[in-house]
Amino acid sequence: MDLATLKALKPTEFSESADGYRSTSHMGSAAKDRIDNQIVVAMRNSLQSKAATAAIKQLTELGKNFHYIQVECGLVSAALEAFSYEVGAAKSKLDAALEGARAAKLTVNADGSITYPAGGEESEDGKTPEGGTASGLTDDTASAVGRQAANFDPNPNHRLAQDYADQIAGALREATEADEKWAPKLRALKADDDLTVSDKDWADASSDTKGVSEAGKKYLDSLSQPPKNGSPKGNAAWWDGLSAEERAAWISLQPDFVGALDGLPAAVRDEANRIVFDETRGRMQTELNSMPAPPFNEWTWTSAGGYASKVHTDEWMEWYNKYGNRHDHLTASLKGMESIQTRFDATGNGGLPEAYLLGFNADGNGRAIVANGNPDTADHQAVYVPGTTANLGEVDGDIGRMADLWRVANIEAHGDSVSTITWLGYDAPQNLVKDSPFEHYAYDGAPAFRDFMDGLDASHSGDSGPHRTVVAHSYGTTLVGAAAQTGHLNADDVVLAGSPGVKVSHATDLDVPAGHVWNEEADGDPVPDIGRFGHGGARWVVPSDPSFGAHQMTTDTDGHSGYWDAGSDSLRNQARVAVGKGDDVQLKPPPDPWAHVK
Repeated sequence: MDLATLKALKPTEFSESADGYRSTSHMGSAAKDRIDNQIVVAMRNSLQSKAATAAIKQLTELGKNFHYIQVECGLVSAALEAFSYEVGAAKSKLDAALEGARAAKLTVNADGSITYPAGGEESEDGKTPEGGTASGLTDDTASAVGRQAANFDPNPNHRLAQDYADQIAGALREATEADEKWAPKLRALKADDDLTVSDKDWADASSDTKGVSEAGKKYLDSLSQPPKNGSPKGNAAWWDGLSAEERAAWISLQPDFVGALDGLPAAVRDEANRIVFDETRGRMQTELNSMPAPPFNEWTWTSAGGYASKVHTDEWMEWYNKYGNRHDHLTASLKGMESIQTRFDATGNGGLPEAYLLGFNADGNGRAIVANGNPDTADHQAVYVPGTTANLGEVDGDIGRMADLWRVANIEAHGDSVSTITWLGYDAPQNLVKDSPFEHYAYDGAPAFRDFMDGLDASHSGDSGPHRTVVAHSYGTTLVGAAAQTGHLNADDVVLAGSPGVKVSHATDLDVPAGHVWNEEADGDPVPDIGRFGHGGARWVVPSDPSFGAHQMTTDTDGHSGYWDAGSDSLRNQARVAVGKGDDVQLKPPPDPWAHVK
């Protein structure tokens, strides 16, 4: 970039253009929400025909287009703001150097060099040191040589001119670097000329987000920064203090960070996590599509020692050694993402409210936090913690349980608003025998759970505080116990189902008001008796034991996984606790102390 171009440049024009793209991004977001959560819902509930089904499909695709517009225009806006910031800083340096040179009566030439007049003390022969021209060369070594020459020149104007010439050259260098960095980034933010948002498009958007985020670090660092290791309340205060421009920049440049930040409004976390969700799904599906399919002949028979055995073929083993682990991870993750998308698409079915994606990550076993209804405005919040084998690939059942709980709780609430949340925010044990006996999964996940609960408190915007219930199953109850044992749980009620033990020996140790711990143990559920030896409190006490002090709710389901069966008393009792109607819960009769005599 030359001197004339930078002098004439108006960085505010790029910022104003960024405002336009940011407005377009907001309009895309609003249009997507209206299509997905209003228009499609209304059509699905009122129209039943092939034409209606086709129209809903087209509208769904249109919603994807608007989401893509939201993401890409948000990136364009952030890129323009970052360029405006960087080139604006360079122009400010240039303007300061030009003003200084003018005040010193130096002449700035068109190439950025500076002509200086004769000056300084006369020599013995009566001559005044001559004037000349100083060039601020972009090469640091050459510029250093020029400054050294100026320092030995008896004409003080040379030293002054060299300083201003270096400042001008530095400003031009910074402006050129900004232009060369951002021009290709902006050119890359160009969509295909069709109306289909494909997996490849979202994979490309993921690459765009990474590229713009890395390039925009200097701009992002100039914005208000979140508190380091901040509490949910601290995070909420930081977000509340941001301008609209800053909020948009953080969401566009760091959606994974914003989406995981406890204490931020549910709508903000949902917006950020939807970006991460669609980009991750597009990237993973594109990667999976690029892999060769596994060989058709996976198995063969071999005879050893007179016995026939089934083994993998050499061709299949060669494929698996190269692709297998990654293929399995991609397949499982995409299966879980499809389950989440199915929940998004189910909004309105049977009155089911809008879904909020409060957390998402496909790394490792994966993370997913999905809310039915906005917890920030809900009168009642119920947070479900799943147990052993919970992971992103198998999240469908956990999401379904909280959808079922919402439907019953919504009836029991009699007009109060309810939000039920699936919290898969920890690494659950993945093997019943090898993993679940160990307690570190619970203690490792406890801080994240407490932060999430505190975040619900910090982001709630209702007129009064909500009634908050923890619902936990199996090993999830162990995590809840560990969270209460090592910190504040921030809950009003706790419901435990099929618990193998909660690390403490009495209900009063679970950090909720007395009389607000509830337990369910179904007939045929072996987990409480087996788990007590690893996770029970003192003397291996579990919540199902009378000495623990929990309310033992009527449980009419069988086995370890039926506590959310539709139409069951087990589910209905959970719903009553979740909406603060513990007095309506059906309890098991107390054990007969003389039963052993009979």
